[in-house]
Amino acid sequence: MMTFSNVILVLAATCTALMAGLFYSYSCSVVLGLGALPARGYIEAMQSINRSIQNPVFFIGFFGTFLLLPISAYLNYSQPISSRFWLLLIAAIIYAIGVIGVTAFGNVPLNNALEKFNLLNATKENITLQRTIFETRWNNLNTIRTISSLLALVLVIVACMSVNKNQLAS
Repeated sequence: MMTFSNVILVLAATCTALMAGLFYSYSCSVVLGLGALPARGYIEAMQSINRSIQNPVFFIGFFGTFLLLPISAYLNYSQPISSRFWLLLIAAIIYAIGVIGVTAFGNVPLNNALEKFNLLNATKENITLQRTIFETRWNNLNTIRTISSLLALVLVIVACMSVNKNQLAS
C-alpha cells in the first residue's frame, strides 16, 4: 500500500542508494584515476572536482538522505516499536555520523585547505608534500563514507522488506 510513510521510505531508500553509489563509484574509479596522475595534475583535478561537486543535484541526495532517513524512522515509530523503526533509526544515525559528520569535519576541511593551496607559486616539493598530506587522509575518510552509506542502504533495504505490523493493523 502506498501510504505517506511508504512514499517517504521509498524516497529515503532512493537518496541513500544514490549516495552509496556515488561514494562507491568514486572509490573504485575516480580515486584510482586520480592516483595515477602526477602531483600537480592530482591537485588541479581535486580542486576542480571539489568545486564541481557543490551543486544542487548533489545536495538533494546528500542532504535529502540526511533528512529523509530520520523522518522515515519517525513515521514508522509506534508502540510496540517495530523492527522497521529500529532499522531506519540506525541507518539515520550511521548516515549522520559516517557521511555527514565525516564530510563536515574531515573531507570539507581538507578540501578547503587544498583550495587555498596556490599551485602557481608552489615548488615541486611543496606540491608533492601537499598531495601527500591530502590524498591518503581524504581517501581514508571517503572509505568511511562509502562503508557508512552502504551500511545505511542495507539497513533501509532490510527495513523495506520488514513487515510493519502497525500498518497491518490499520
